[in-house]
Amino acid sequence: MEDLELIQKAINVEVKNKYINIRGKKQYFSEFMKSHIRKIIKQSAFPERWKTIFQCFDLYSTSTMPDRKKYIELFVKVMKLELKKEQHKADDEKFIPAIDADVTYIKGVGPKVALKLNKIGIFTPADLLFYFPRKHIDYSQRTLIRNLQIGQTTTVFGYIKAVESFVTPKGLGVMKVRIADETGSININFFYAKSSKYILERSKRQFPQGAGIVISGTVKLNSYDGKYTLENTTYSIMSEDFLTKDNLNLARIVPIYSLSENLNIKTLRKAIYNAIQTYKDSISNVVPDYLREKYHLLDKKDAVEQIHFPNSMEMLEKAKFTLIFEELFLVQLKLALIRKKNRDEHKALPLHIERDGLVNRFIKGLPFELTSAQKRAVNEILNDMNSTEPMQRLLQGDVGSGKTVVACIMLLAAVENGYQAALMAPTEILAQQHYNNLVNWLTPMGLSVGLFLGSLGKKVREQFGTGLRNGQINIAVGTHALIQESVEFNNLGAVVIDEQHRFGVNQRLMLRKKAENPQILTMTATPIPRTLAITMNGDLDLTIIDELPKGRKPIITKMGIPRKQIYQLIRDEINAGHQAYIVYPLIDESETLSAKAATKEAQRLQETVFSDLKIGLLHGKLKNSEKDEVMEKFKNKEYDILVATTVVEVGVDVPNATVIVIENAERFGLSQLHQLRGRVGRCDLQSYCILTTSGASQDVRSRLSVMTETNDGFVIAEKDLEIRGPGEFLGVRQSGLPDLLISDIVRDAKILEIARSAAIDFVNSHNIENYPKLKDSTNLTLDGTLLLGT
Repeated sequence: MEDLELIQKAINVEVKNKYINIRGKKQYFSEFMKSHIRKIIKQSAFPERWKTIFQCFDLYSTSTMPDRKKYIELFVKVMKLELKKEQHKADDEKFIPAIDADVTYIKGVGPKVALKLNKIGIFTPADLLFYFPRKHIDYSQRTLIRNLQIGQTTTVFGYIKAVESFVTPKGLGVMKVRIADETGSININFFYAKSSKYILERSKRQFPQGAGIVISGTVKLNSYDGKYTLENTTYSIMSEDFLTKDNLNLARIVPIYSLSENLNIKTLRKAIYNAIQTYKDSISNVVPDYLREKYHLLDKKDAVEQIHFPNSMEMLEKAKFTLIFEELFLVQLKLALIRKKNRDEHKALPLHIERDGLVNRFIKGLPFELTSAQKRAVNEILNDMNSTEPMQRLLQGDVGSGKTVVACIMLLAAVENGYQAALMAPTEILAQQHYNNLVNWLTPMGLSVGLFLGSLGKKVREQFGTGLRNGQINIAVGTHALIQESVEFNNLGAVVIDEQHRFGVNQRLMLRKKAENPQILTMTATPIPRTLAITMNGDLDLTIIDELPKGRKPIITKMGIPRKQIYQLIRDEINAGHQAYIVYPLIDESETLSAKAATKEAQRLQETVFSDLKIGLLHGKLKNSEKDEVMEKFKNKEYDILVATTVVEVGVDVPNATVIVIENAERFGLSQLHQLRGRVGRCDLQSYCILTTSGASQDVRSRLSVMTETNDGFVIAEKDLEIRGPGEFLGVRQSGLPDLLISDIVRDAKILEIARSAAIDFVNSHNIENYPKLKDSTNLTLDGTLLLGT
């Protein structure tokens, strides 16, 4: 194919640029791919398959990054099949194609079924083997008819005693099959829409009187005669195989799969069964033998067979554990290897702390005592820094837990050792806030702090830049403006990156390159459950500040309060000298629509409800300088109420604000609601959070009720993760999570911990070069240079 080299180059560039739908000289990547796929469709023996791939690239520009990655991988897989097809002769009976050949060659598949399988991502025999069931139903236990119980899912073995049929006045065909065993009999009704006597007579032949039958289903009472019957049934007229392993649908533990339109589950089961019979022995173990013995793992080939067609519930559980452990072990092993590589290739500056040095003077001079959680965090961080190994630590702290003080101590450790330090934040509001805090704390100690924002005037930027270059500025605070080429440090020794998930890897690396080997701490105010944190950031040590400073009162959170009462609460708090937020959600993911809605609402409140009060407005369509001005006025009490969209979510610190009303709370995830709630309760005053909902269902109210029960961000995050899953919880676009075929990091939290421990131990005590299969399996990223090789 003459275009192959060109396509290869384009894919390499797109992969290298992290799937951004890169713009070429003439067109975007997705348009380039579509133009070439159109040509392939005309030439291919499988045009329908390529039409499916075309649809993927039609969606590419509006898809999430993980989906774009999948589409490219899918293209590569199908292209490899296209290139291989000439090598195979399907009519050669002795020929057994490779496990990564076309699924068409599997017994019982063929072109039509293959196309249906393609729609659920199955293109090769390997895809069939690893298309795991979403659940299983246990039909393996026979129940005698006299022992049936309502609600029980079971299997009855018997014979057909009688069959009768009739058509109702409304044209519904009913066939009543009476099934008996040695203990009694039961009637099963089958219904046929728009039927006739002729059709029913023909259907009756499926149930010959006196024939054996095995039927599975759920026991219920028949609404017509009040006797036991079965619903949601599957059945088979008895032949010699009805009690053998060859029957994949009855009298056994039956796998249930996700299906596409027109794909019959029995067809899929048969295809998977045939793939296992042909390819089982080509499945090899990846996990080292010593770990398989230690954790009693099955052979991988047996685990794959048992996950699809288990001999018993016990074997099913063993198969699940084996495959889940392997999947999570490989993810954690890759992270552990990244960590080791970083440790081996980079040496950090060891920063020592003196008893009467800057750090200890700062801690002693604080007007409050650090909480025990803050002390633990400080000890872990300072211990990391006192080493030539680069610090690889993520500091997690709930809203208002005092992370900034801990970060300041880390920065001071660098200054105490004669180095400069930097703190990078994702927004100008947050950077300005950090700067104000550091100036208040450190200026009395004779230290200098510089601020680097894109919106600062040229003169101020040059002044701070000169101070940084000549070493007069000890600590630089800023947004991504810090990583611009014009910003030069004299001798950078430590870096704190706040809300690190909001920065790209390249941005973090550019800051690291501002010095030879600075110590780097990343931190986040987003409570992320431990299971998720170690899946996303398994190459980092985790420190959690899970305790609020003394004197803070829990925020009182209420839901379902009448509007009149909400307005009265706001007025009472303002009369007491405090302030309030009213927050609106994004409308259809559009900041423009949301800004309009918030503007309209601010106007309505100003003209009707709070005409005697001053109302400010903050939304994402304002310029950064305008946002800063609004926040500054609110901080200075020039506004009583701030009406805002969710731009107010992260890091805004106005201790005098004691009420936040969150409108249409059902549109937010629990973790986002908790972040918004954190805008109040930032001092010793009693604060309130009111959630309003419009026409919310009982399920929604039940979900939101967690907010009224706890102020613990980690409890809320666990619940949010459980409800929404990791992709939604993080925002799929930047989740960075690997694709998991069988694991669920919420459900499988215990296995994740075991797998992580095993991966870390392996890296510390074994050389992966001695485990070639394991080494190949840890190459989880897509290597653009190898994509289309045959």
